[in-house]
Amino acid sequence: MKKIIALWVGVLLACVSLGAQANTPEPEALIRNTVEEVLSIVRQDKDIQAGNKEKVTALVDSKVLPHFNFTHMTRLAVGRNWRKATPEQREVLEIEFRNLLVRTYTNAFTTYQDQEVKVLPLKMASNDTDVTVKTLIKNKGKPPTYVNYDMEKTARGWKVYDLLIEGVSLVTNYRGTFNDQIKQNGIDGLIKTLMEKNQSQVASN
Repeated sequence: MKKIIALWVGVLLACVSLGAQANTPEPEALIRNTVEEVLSIVRQDKDIQAGNKEKVTALVDSKVLPHFNFTHMTRLAVGRNWRKATPEQREVLEIEFRNLLVRTYTNAFTTYQDQEVKVLPLKMASNDTDVTVKTLIKNKGKPPTYVNYDMEKTARGWKVYDLLIEGVSLVTNYRGTFNDQIKQNGIDGLIKTLMEKNQSQVASN
């Protein structure tokens, strides 16, 4: 899981060829523009470059995560047990899962190296509502890494609901752990575990 998150951060901070054309599909343009904005901020902020976790968290929270559909992501991560959760439990699960990813992404920023990423052209029909934006990370002296963003069109625009590193799903990785925890201690047990993990990460910062 740490490897997946670290590579995901690499995508956000990588040097890409930007400047999308007018006919660039909206999901592809969203990925490109997010990378461009994040990279511009990182290049200008010495505190972020030095690993200031407070500033990194604010950057991830404000510029990256708004493009994710956490309700959908949490539902997929919890899997079949989502149907058993009450509305209140679902709300807390989404909040804690989001917090977990924010903290994990923040910690992973320290792993960034000067990778280069290429956002591959996206072909989609005008009525498509679910697409996959593919990117290719070029690592010096190593084989390239393929990162795909599964995105859906919502009332609030295009949102990411999963990402895959070399075909491995972020959501699926969490699902196995979540299911095990629910089997042992129920949905409230999973919520407690997520809360404790988030609190411990805050305390360690």
